[in-house]
Amino acid sequence: QVQLVESGGGLVETGGSLRLSCAASGSVFSINVMYWYRQAPGKQREWVATISSSDNTKYADSVKGRFTISRDNAQNTVYLQMNSLQPEDTAVYYCRLGQSGLDYWGKGILVTVSS
Repeated sequence: QVQLVESGGGLVETGGSLRLSCAASGSVFSINVMYWYRQAPGKQREWVATISSSDNTKYADSVKGRFTISRDNAQNTVYLQMNSLQPEDTAVYYCRLGQSGLDYWGKGILVTVSS
């Protein structure tokens, strides 16, 4: 089993920055893929970014150039640096870890961007 705990969310003004963290614990393998998703009020959950254990990254077009995903393998932690935040970035952000055909999700953390 793997447990994921997100932190770093909160309220920020338009144009501001936040850094989310997701700490994984339990049976975390060295080869895995970690993701960030988000779900805005009244909308479906959407993918935001991906990072492999070899640091290959991908981003949704909506966040490309503003968000940066990174990871610390020694700490089993993935980060999401969010810059130039906009009100449409307001959502609950979720961390996901995929390994050996299984997926694990965190409970999510709220990010609110005020206009």
